[in-house]
Amino acid sequence: MAGTFLVLVVLVVFLPLIVSYQDVWRAFRDLSWPELSVLFAAAVLNILTYGPSLMAALPGIRYQPALTATLASQASTYIAPGGPTVGLGIAFLMLRAWGFARRRITLALGLVTVWNQLVTLAFPPLALVILWLDGERDPLLETVSLIGLVLLAIIAGLVVLGLHSATFARRAGDAAAPVVSAGLRFLRRPPVGWSGDDLARFRGEALDLLRKRWHWLTFGTLAGNLSVFLVLFVTLRAVGVNGDEVGLAEAFAAWSVIRLLGAIPILPGGFGVVEVGLTTALIGFGGDEAGVVATVVIYRFLTVGVPLVCGAIAGALWRRHHPREAEELRTTGVPGT
Repeated sequence: MAGTFLVLVVLVVFLPLIVSYQDVWRAFRDLSWPELSVLFAAAVLNILTYGPSLMAALPGIRYQPALTATLASQASTYIAPGGPTVGLGIAFLMLRAWGFARRRITLALGLVTVWNQLVTLAFPPLALVILWLDGERDPLLETVSLIGLVLLAIIAGLVVLGLHSATFARRAGDAAAPVVSAGLRFLRRPPVGWSGDDLARFRGEALDLLRKRWHWLTFGTLAGNLSVFLVLFVTLRAVGVNGDEVGLAEAFAAWSVIRLLGAIPILPGGFGVVEVGLTTALIGFGGDEAGVVATVVIYRFLTVGVPLVCGAIAGALWRRHHPREAEELRTTGVPGT
């Protein structure tokens, strides 16, 4: 509800201060059928990239169930209180019902989440370098890039340290278990049933998986993220914001900064933050006001509205999928652990 209210405030109060909606409607109306077809193709490509990262992290799952679980999980983050936490919970329940083992699901979802965070943090520094090579500077991008680099170094350091040392993983697990249990008691939930030894075993499984599939996980994560940028860039060009106004490097810089800021779990899907921030950044780089507002509205519809509808459909039909491991479970009668 809060996200919906904020979007309405942005549409009714903020954006009309920048540009007349008559000009925005003119930008919509002037889209040709070839341009609409390109926008549709970019949106479809974005949807199709939802599955590969989960396939890389969870060997044995096929593309269609991976796409279904990821779409349903992502859709829930836009509408349910708790955002990403609820999304991970829904994906876990779906994968568990299909017969995948708890430990394998936890490992897969954990790796997918960490890889997405690392990529999101890495994009602003990369955009900063691209802008520097293009002879431009942006104070906001420099600040966000510095924050992103620090967080990237911390998270990457913890991941490397945890994977490198079984002793560190065991001690971290022993230290974290009582803290998490205390939080659960506050929520009137039972304490955790894992310890440092479990985290050490988890480390071994993660290392084994990453040695075999880290490149596929990285490729799937990059494809899933960059396909979202592709939708933005295609939309910019379709509504008439040309390269003289906002170039490729500038579009990527604006998108990477706002994507990082929108990932902060304040409101589901970054509602409000993304619309205001992306509009301001693209206009700041020189984009036509009407074209930029039209771009942001179309971009958000294609990257939030369309996946939300697809995720709702996937969530309604998910029990019709029967991944290979679920078939083996019914055949052998041996449950996952």
